[in-house]
Amino acid sequence: MFANLLIILVASLITIALFRRLNLPPLLGYLCVGVLCGPFAAGWISAGGQDMSILAEMGVVFLLFTLGLEFSLPRMLALKSTVFGLGSLQVICTSLPLAALLHLYGLSLAVSLTLAAGLALSSTAIVSKELSSLGEIFTPHGQNAIGVLLFQDLVAVLLLTLLPLISGGSEQAWYVALPLTLGKAVLLFIGLLVASRWLLPRLFHEVAAARSNELFLLMALVIVLLTAWLTHLLGLSMALGAFLAGMLLGESHYRHQIEADIRPFRDVLLGLFFVSVGMLIDLRLFLSHGLTIIALTLLLIAIKGLAVALLVRLRGNTTTVAWRSGLALAQGGEFFFALLAQMQSSTLLDSNLASLLLAAVFCSMSVTPLLLRGAPRLAARLQRRHSGDSSLEAISASGEAQQGHVLICGYGRVGQSIGRFLRRENIPYIALDDDPVRVQEAAAGEDHVHYGDCRRADLLQAMNIAQARLLVVAVDNSEAALQIVEQARRLQAELQILVRTRDDSKLDALLALGANEVVPELLESSLMLASHALVMLGLPESRVQQSMDAVRAGRYRLLHGFYHGGHADLLGQHQQPRTLLHAVTLSAQASACQRSLDELQLEQLGVEIQGIRRHGEELSPAPQLRLQAGDTLLLAGPLVAIESSEAHLLAS
Repeated sequence: MFANLLIILVASLITIALFRRLNLPPLLGYLCVGVLCGPFAAGWISAGGQDMSILAEMGVVFLLFTLGLEFSLPRMLALKSTVFGLGSLQVICTSLPLAALLHLYGLSLAVSLTLAAGLALSSTAIVSKELSSLGEIFTPHGQNAIGVLLFQDLVAVLLLTLLPLISGGSEQAWYVALPLTLGKAVLLFIGLLVASRWLLPRLFHEVAAARSNELFLLMALVIVLLTAWLTHLLGLSMALGAFLAGMLLGESHYRHQIEADIRPFRDVLLGLFFVSVGMLIDLRLFLSHGLTIIALTLLLIAIKGLAVALLVRLRGNTTTVAWRSGLALAQGGEFFFALLAQMQSSTLLDSNLASLLLAAVFCSMSVTPLLLRGAPRLAARLQRRHSGDSSLEAISASGEAQQGHVLICGYGRVGQSIGRFLRRENIPYIALDDDPVRVQEAAAGEDHVHYGDCRRADLLQAMNIAQARLLVVAVDNSEAALQIVEQARRLQAELQILVRTRDDSKLDALLALGANEVVPELLESSLMLASHALVMLGLPESRVQQSMDAVRAGRYRLLHGFYHGGHADLLGQHQQPRTLLHAVTLSAQASACQRSLDELQLEQLGVEIQGIRRHGEELSPAPQLRLQAGDTLLLAGPLVAIESSEAHLLAS
């Protein structure tokens, strides 16, 4: 086991780093590690290790526990119609067409229904992990997906319970086994409910009072593992039990601390789970039956995705939410692997068909992260194709009627706030955003918000940029803002352009491209706090306003850089180096002593001198100023530039 674990960790480290560079989901990297290092490829990892499979299953247990922490009992009660209503309909409406196809293939009715029910279940691990990483757990399509997945976990337990009855290897009748399984689930829920109400809060209070991070972490681990063990003893799904435990602890004051402590274990163990899934795949099967596997994969995704989308739409959700829910649940699930293994051991299924179905389910799981990340654009295209509307024509129709209006690129929180002030002053505007859910929500109450990519010149022209009075770029992406400003300035040379950015990393580039004003959020919030502090200290408001205006006129030079701490992230948005502050004190042997700032030419190294202190007094950094031993220079710039400058100043 030790050698297998070491190989998996090393291979995962290299693969995930490569996938991060390629902007691909880490989950796909773990699957690739399992496929390439498994027994059917390189053979570096041996299959069938009991210890490894337990560790892999613990990853799903930890994932469902942390997911349960987000869904408290009141939230779950509010989702009961989704869990039992949409969940049951999804399993039925997906199983029936799949069972019909399998029965036509030649399988018996009982085996077809069992296999179809297994194929109807989706991947709890993949969907939950991706929705969580994308921050979409509490979106409408995210809650639809989580609700259906919870019902599917219960169905999975029932299927494993009923499988011996189908193969003829059980002495119990189905009408005895089924109520027995449901009774165990109810008993588990009641037991966990009692413990979460009266026992666990007192235990956590005592542990928290000890102020020991180690004790708190051990307590959290014991709860997760104990819950999984009790559930396993009852013959139920360990993941389902972990979710119930997390859900009942979701109302606890300590849930955020529990989640933070559990997360590192969850991510590593979940990686092992995805590696174990990849190890089941034989690459040689793709060479001999590649087209068949692709056809089965597409058929599975189409049937499941369409069934879910139709059900969600019939329940009254929007078309976009329906498509995104369908795309989230269109794959097969990890439970199907366990079901397939038991059916093969009971000689209910031919090995060739089992291998093809296994490969098709694996492929559907592999493309799910990409489907979820591309779901907004894909859902928007499907919706437009369904409705037959042309976004360009709709934008043109809206733009032609406007003159002296404002264009808002990006209709998030900032764009919406600007829009509210414009409406208050009766100033017309048109907004463009590339999030279809946000556009659909906004368009329900406003008739001037449209879907589209703000970087496209034809859409800017359709918004009647030639007659516009002002362009506000409120997108939360510096690279996109640069492209929008460049396109807009090319189309309209006299247009006023106001740009909102996260920080000042692209301030000079935006101004060079033609932006009239650039407002960095972080620096403006710092100015706002500083101005309030000065006014509260008794300084005249006119003097404070004059000081703030001077900082803005100097392009926020006073605020450039910050002192980084031990845990600071030295890379900003889009992995660009942050501007840091660093103080360098000159020793008597420093090469910078008795030299002027003009001679040192520190600007060529990429740093800016923010200030100089000599014997406790502030000096103006004039080019002719000669430095002395004991002087402290305050440097601002990226980490690499600061290190080079410090070496240049101190080298004897």
